Amino acid sequence: MSWLPINPESDFSLQNLPYGVFRPGPGAAARVGVAVGNKVMDLSALAEEGVFGDSDNYVSCFSKPYLNDFMAMGKSAWVSVRKTLQKLLSKDIAELRDNEELKAKVFHSLDSVTMELPAKIGDYTDFYSSREHATNVGIMFRGKENALQPNWLHLPVGYHGRASSVVVSGTPIRRPCGQLQKNMKDPKEGSKYGVSERLDIELEMGVLIGPGNELGTPIDIKDAEDHIFGFVLLNDWSARDIQKWEYVPLGPFGAKNFGTTISPWVVTPMALEPFKCKTSAGVQNDPEPLPYLVEPDYRSYDIDLRVTIQADDIPKPVQVSRSNFKNMYWTHRQQLVHHTVTGCNMKPGDLLGSGTISGQTEDSYGSFLELSWNKQKQVQCGESATRYFLEDGDVISITGTCYGDGYRIGFGDCIGKILPAQSKYI
Repeated sequence: MSWLPINPESDFSLQNLPYGVFRPGPGAAARVGVAVGNKVMDLSALAEEGVFGDSDNYVSCFSKPYLNDFMAMGKSAWVSVRKTLQKLLSKDIAELRDNEELKAKVFHSLDSVTMELPAKIGDYTDFYSSREHATNVGIMFRGKENALQPNWLHLPVGYHGRASSVVVSGTPIRRPCGQLQKNMKDPKEGSKYGVSERLDIELEMGVLIGPGNELGTPIDIKDAEDHIFGFVLLNDWSARDIQKWEYVPLGPFGAKNFGTTISPWVVTPMALEPFKCKTSAGVQNDPEPLPYLVEPDYRSYDIDLRVTIQADDIPKPVQVSRSNFKNMYWTHRQQLVHHTVTGCNMKPGDLLGSGTISGQTEDSYGSFLELSWNKQKQVQCGESATRYFLEDGDVISITGTCYGDGYRIGFGDCIGKILPAQSKYI
């Protein structure tokens, strides 16, 4: 229990304490904070009071406009800070509770702060690890008999994304232009330049890396958790018509490099620990992974994921998808380990996208590509509005929640609004 009033339905319970980077007011410097209830705790202010022990180190770390330095400190530091914060907020501890001057420095209203990207993201890799999603897409384009490519059950398929266009929740997304296949049925007719008409979402989660590994030294699956700082919600916006023309033979490029939205709050594995659960696959035995990918504890997290849409013709948010993070065949640990198996070095703040997270039922599909089955059926969005893909002005919101006994673990919002295309060529 905490002396700070916290609504049981708040995303930011005492059991959560997610990290983010915020500005307390216009013109103020960005710094590291923790969300609790309807407040943001300024960790730089707490560090200046010496509550974390190694004062100089933590003052420097939490005064930065990014979490990378803290991410690099590793699990012992993460555990120590979390325990200190939970102690300070406990109802029987007077150190912060009865210090009105310090509380005025430390606490800011959640509604009054401006959130920034939580990290300097040096590299971004997106995976393709939900079997349900991969199967759906395969059936659409290759037929049921060849839905999964031969390699899919042997390794976590991924591609390198664009870190520079990863944006924080609330940043508008401009509809992209690019090369489109002239004839959707005959690629030999070549391409044309135009506005993407099949703009889509991808319901994902992201992992932010803590300590990295040396170049040439892979991460062992038994040590993978030590390298994972935390999780964010992620929407990897996708232009399906641009992707159709460009993706052979090297995969998506311009179709996915124009914007990726993440939530501002980073939820730690410690907060998610009580919500570990079996994956939707249950086991990996047909085939068994190669030894370097075999999980000592093949589980994911029970995170309820929901997508809503709102627009001029959809005045109130309407849920179009409800999935769960457990719908992952390849786990975040396996993704990280496979990423480094060649000796690739990871760095603090690197971002790994899970890939679209789809469930087994139609209402759990994590993209409009699946929901409309590649524009074969309309997606009902409320009483009168329908969609095949996204239209200008659409606002997409992704939320993620773990439901505990009398508390919740949440990530805040992951929101983006579609702006009309801009092009000097049209």
